[in-house]
Amino acid sequence: MNPSDIQGTIRKVCVIGAGTMGAGIAAQVANAGVPVLLLDIVPKDGGNRNAIAEGAVAKMLKADPAPFMSKAAARLIETGNIEDDLARVGECDWIVEAIIERLDLKQDLYARLEQVRKAGTAISSNTSTIPLGQLIDGRSEAFAADFLITHFFNPPRYMRLIEIVTGPKTGAATAEKVADFVDRAMGKTVVRANDTPGFIANRIGTYWLQVAVNAAIDLGLTVEEADAIGGKPMGVPKTGIFGLIDLVGIDLMPLLQKSLTATLPEGDAYFATVRPMPLVDKMIADGYTGRKGKGGFYRLNREAGKRKEAIDLATGAYRPAIKAQEPRVRLGELVALPGKTGEFAWAVLGQVLSYAASLVGTIADDIVAIDDAMKLGYNWKYGPFELIDQLGGAAFAKRLADEGRPVPAILATAGDRSFYRVEGGKRQYLGLDGAYHDLVRPDGVLLLEDIKRNAKPIMKNGSAALWDIGDGVACFEFTSKMNALDGDTLKLLGQAVAHVAASMKAMVVYNEGSNFSAGANLGLALFALNIAAWGEIDKLVAGGQQAYKAMKYAPFPVVAAPAGLALGGGCEIVMHADAVQAHAETYIGLVECGVGLVPGWGGCGEYIDRWVKSGLLPKGPMPAVGKAFETISTATVAKSAAEAKELMFLRKDDGISMNRDRLLFDAKAKALALVDGYTPPEPPSFRLPGPSGRVALGMAAEGFHKRGMATDYDMVVSDALAEVLTGGDADIVDVVSEQDMLALEHAAFMARVRDPRTMARVETMLATGKPLRN
Repeated sequence: MNPSDIQGTIRKVCVIGAGTMGAGIAAQVANAGVPVLLLDIVPKDGGNRNAIAEGAVAKMLKADPAPFMSKAAARLIETGNIEDDLARVGECDWIVEAIIERLDLKQDLYARLEQVRKAGTAISSNTSTIPLGQLIDGRSEAFAADFLITHFFNPPRYMRLIEIVTGPKTGAATAEKVADFVDRAMGKTVVRANDTPGFIANRIGTYWLQVAVNAAIDLGLTVEEADAIGGKPMGVPKTGIFGLIDLVGIDLMPLLQKSLTATLPEGDAYFATVRPMPLVDKMIADGYTGRKGKGGFYRLNREAGKRKEAIDLATGAYRPAIKAQEPRVRLGELVALPGKTGEFAWAVLGQVLSYAASLVGTIADDIVAIDDAMKLGYNWKYGPFELIDQLGGAAFAKRLADEGRPVPAILATAGDRSFYRVEGGKRQYLGLDGAYHDLVRPDGVLLLEDIKRNAKPIMKNGSAALWDIGDGVACFEFTSKMNALDGDTLKLLGQAVAHVAASMKAMVVYNEGSNFSAGANLGLALFALNIAAWGEIDKLVAGGQQAYKAMKYAPFPVVAAPAGLALGGGCEIVMHADAVQAHAETYIGLVECGVGLVPGWGGCGEYIDRWVKSGLLPKGPMPAVGKAFETISTATVAKSAAEAKELMFLRKDDGISMNRDRLLFDAKAKALALVDGYTPPEPPSFRLPGPSGRVALGMAAEGFHKRGMATDYDMVVSDALAEVLTGGDADIVDVVSEQDMLALEHAAFMARVRDPRTMARVETMLATGKPLRN
């Protein structure tokens, strides 16, 4: 990542307030490679006047999930306090206020900032409740011109949404400068919200949760039943309603309720959801505030062997959790089901979607902003208007009218038309004016989903496809479940290489799934194991090696663009590319040992070669081999693209895109930059330590075994890996070729795959998603 490419006119940021949100915002700025000044108050006790800010950074370095993408990023944060260091905001181009939600304290801070900031410095508040007009009351015109609200969501590293609110006096250039920075440098999707209570996501999200809790209680549902109906069937995260409240914190509910009831206009539908909640009050008083407390609507009873329990909404007593059946029907069928299931679904969707529809033009200028806010801020799979399209807008409006409930104006405007449509290959949305408008992507955003609306694939099969993304660049896409790699994937990869070599300039390996690839298809592998189809497995290993080497030595540049999980074979295809443009949230590693195997598609040789060429290790055959053994045998996974560089899964010059929506554009640009004068890489050769090195690695592993950190079968698998990494029977004076390494991998993989203990590991991973320690 080159910060100079993305910083623009913001080269240093000051964050005031080192609580959970402020510290998290500072960490994400540092993740972008931008220096940060983090300030808080002087503590009442103790001699360290910077203790609060310093403590926040120290806490983040230990936190999991980690706010920092790399511990090195923490060095970009300077700490201080607002008594001694406030004048230093003059060094900064953007000041983010993230202090307690009290108007008087914020206004006092702004008055002080006005005296020390440099002219033109952007100032924003992370408030989630206080109107912008009240925040700047009494400030100068110049201050008001540089002021806006930037509402981040928690945790700031992982939540992609940022709501930006500007006032009538906010300068357009200032707002654009901040919006561009949070987009490109911090990886956020900017949603423009109007200056109304709760803005967009919290206004609708809080209403949704309150409506759902009320409906569950009124209908006598269990929390498990409510979550089964109101979760995946509605396109809501698998936590469902009560699981989500546990995640964000039950004690947050009354705080948001208090804030909204104090600021919402009279007659807002939210007021009808407010009722006494003695159960919730008691839970909070007893410390049952959700996952951060002793438990919440769900808890793990440690006295009963960590048994999962759920609370009875009627009695408040905990009981063993009972898995509820999840309805597997379309949305329109869901709300029409008889009994409590359909009643609950309609009680939630009818109220929440009509509430969202009534707010278009008030909380946001268009339906796209509302849909994006709910998808990114609350992880809904579909936004409110996409859900209405699934129900049928006319049918939805008719049911509201039949029940004597108001029909929002935009539903009447839509009539029997959908809120979204595709016209001329472009996605369009219905505006308040009753006309359709093109959904326009920001500059530098290229999405495969848009390309698919205008084109057919160059070639495809059941597991992969090849697309023309313009300017002579092809995109190779995995399309199987979890983007797992199988024989069809490898077959099409070989065909794609031949096609691009004949008629195009470059290729990008990319997809828009949640995960780049979880590796080889273990389900198919297990099937083959169960019927002892060793020939098929042997063919898969050989086919993967052949396809990856064909791609590596193709007469054109290949850029891999991973995001999310890139494990096993998914990691290996990344390592065979000429260059990588990774999303910042890429989690990559060679994890085969965890299921009793070794990397089989060239990962061992590629990984050793990277360490040898890095110049970071002492010379000689053992240091790089030792690093590879340490990382691969423990199935280590980098928890960010930045950490992947430290672990050498990515190279120093590989690129990192902070914003997921910009990944394909950036990867395509990188591929085109490599075209002129491109020549394929020279095959690596290795000098490896041979049997003596294998013994040394075995001794290291035995130390872990004796301490109970490695199982008996771990020792068997690690020895197979050690044989590959040390070159088998090769002597230290021998030159081991790339093909020799592939042959060693192939042999070790086939030996391990025949072991029943490997089969047990594969079965357990498929059934539970967790490794078996046998």
